[in-house]
Amino acid sequence: MEIQKKNIIAAYESADEKGKEMLKALFPDVTFNEKDERPITERIKTFEDAYDELSRRDKAGDMSAGLLVDDLDELESESEDLIAFVKLRIICAALNEGWEPKFTEGEVRWYPWHWLYTQQEIDNMRKEEREKRAMMSTDDYVTEYAGFACADSVNAPSITNAYLGSRLCLKSNELASYCGSQFIELWADFKLLRK
Repeated sequence: MEIQKKNIIAAYESADEKGKEMLKALFPDVTFNEKDERPITERIKTFEDAYDELSRRDKAGDMSAGLLVDDLDELESESEDLIAFVKLRIICAALNEGWEPKFTEGEVRWYPWHWLYTQQEIDNMRKEEREKRAMMSTDDYVTEYAGFACADSVNAPSITNAYLGSRLCLKSNELASYCGSQFIELWADFKLLRK
């Protein structure tokens, strides 16, 4: 029998004091309804961390966007990009700590930006440059057709635009960079086609 962290936390929140002490003793690695003062980038390292963070906020009445999906297995029959999108929405909401974009004039929002390198470009990079990049293998993906922007002609030779991901924006450049590298595999599932 597998015990899920969200069920342990739910049991803790409905338990009396003796039950809470017992659950703390049985699951010392679980944080129970205690304010974690670490920066959000230290608390959210996995999808499960983000899910747990939003579960706690939702129970405290701090979350209005019904983002949580009780059973992602229900989406199993759907494409990987849909599952990745749902997970990224949860991750972005957790990282934003309650901030939600208003999509108003002058509002600044950030979005992770990714690009593909050829093997030759990687080989020509200095070691320090390679270490700064969040590298991943694209062997599982069809990269000949991949692109993260489109090129238009609008009264000038060309312009590039990025029209996707408005629901996946973050409140700061630092969070966008963190999210883009920490969760790079999910971003790849969202943006690229698998072979």
